[in-house]
Amino acid sequence: MTLPSTHDVALAAERRTAARLLLAHPLIASDGPHADHFPLIRRHADWLGKRFQQVLGYRLLVDSSYARLFKAGLGAGSGHRLERSTGTPFTPHRYACLALALSVLVTAPEQMLLSHLVADIRAAAADAGIELEETGRAAGKRTLVATLRQLVDWGVLIETEGHVTALAQEAGGEALITIDRELARVVVAGPLSQARDGADLVRRAADPGFGGPRTYVRRMLVETPVVHLDELTDAERDWLRTRQRREAQAFSELLGLEMEIRAEGVALVDPEEELTDLHLPGTGTVAQAALLLAERLVERLRPQEPGHPATGGTLVIGVAVPDGLVDEVLAGLIAEYGQRSNWQRGYLDDLPSLREAVLDLLVRMRLMARAGPLRAEGEGLPEGYVEEASEGRTVTDVHGARPGGDGWVLLAAAARYATHVTVRPATAAGKGTDVQEELPL
Repeated sequence: MTLPSTHDVALAAERRTAARLLLAHPLIASDGPHADHFPLIRRHADWLGKRFQQVLGYRLLVDSSYARLFKAGLGAGSGHRLERSTGTPFTPHRYACLALALSVLVTAPEQMLLSHLVADIRAAAADAGIELEETGRAAGKRTLVATLRQLVDWGVLIETEGHVTALAQEAGGEALITIDRELARVVVAGPLSQARDGADLVRRAADPGFGGPRTYVRRMLVETPVVHLDELTDAERDWLRTRQRREAQAFSELLGLEMEIRAEGVALVDPEEELTDLHLPGTGTVAQAALLLAERLVERLRPQEPGHPATGGTLVIGVAVPDGLVDEVLAGLIAEYGQRSNWQRGYLDDLPSLREAVLDLLVRMRLMARAGPLRAEGEGLPEGYVEEASEGRTVTDVHGARPGGDGWVLLAAAARYATHVTVRPATAAGKGTDVQEELPL
């Protein structure tokens, strides 16, 4: 076997670095935070464009001043949300403000005063029949500031003189704004002109097109922390089962990701921990409480003998979480860890707020979910989408692998985060026992 040359190794490393950067940051400006790597993207633009199209069905546009990877959706509940600097997620109202601002900016002059931009956004809202909170009110000002700050972060707006925060900080605050109309035009990736409403836009954006199951599964693997089998249709599960070993090699070469294959599903793992906007374990009250909650729930609810149907076992992808158990465990965690771990006082005094934040993180990590219809049952599929495996093909039966009805479900991937204690005999060098916390495979 011929070993790759030093040049080939360096070339592959450059392309992998550029691909990883685009995947994590789909809009990169030549003078933005990742300007140092922009020449790398331009150098390999043709190769990157072809690979992203072939593997994920994503379109890559590389201009002299920016690179934009047009990603696609995955369906309802699977998006990467925008957040304010405080970590608070954008509300539907803020997304509406963002869309209105972009509609104004694509035809705006190169420079304009902040007050004029706000006036144009309000006029666009009136034309569209959308109610915006009065900008004179504190809440309305915060909404507009959050919207404009996001556009500044993307490089669509440049604060030439003053800052957009002047809108909220001062009565009649003013600033001079420079607008990059080209960036404004490429921010939106979804098929807006074709969608009838918001729900239709989400469905259309998740349509993998001619790539079908192959493209959708690859997108799921890359864009989500874990893919459980009942989140895939029969056709998608069939494709994954027959291709997962080859896909593991392909994703390793393209993005440096490693594939973990389990009976319940598959996950792509990044050894560098760069390609994610979520971290668990993590720092802060919510991340710590979420990790401890997952561990305690797994200890209490772990099924006795889960297995794979191919070996005569029973596939268990999720188990029901009894009503009240989450609050019970969180209350115990607050008493045990809250004070000594210096958890935020607001969460210590407000259990419902802590529960909401913790469950939100666990859902986004795909460790817990609300019971409800699943993709394997035809939920959320685009019109005309092929969901059945080819005739004569047998696929893993996922019927009943997680409970239906209402309430919360603890998913199989949560067991990955449950520690267990191993007690080893005393060694000659010490007394007592050697106790270690380990993560199960």
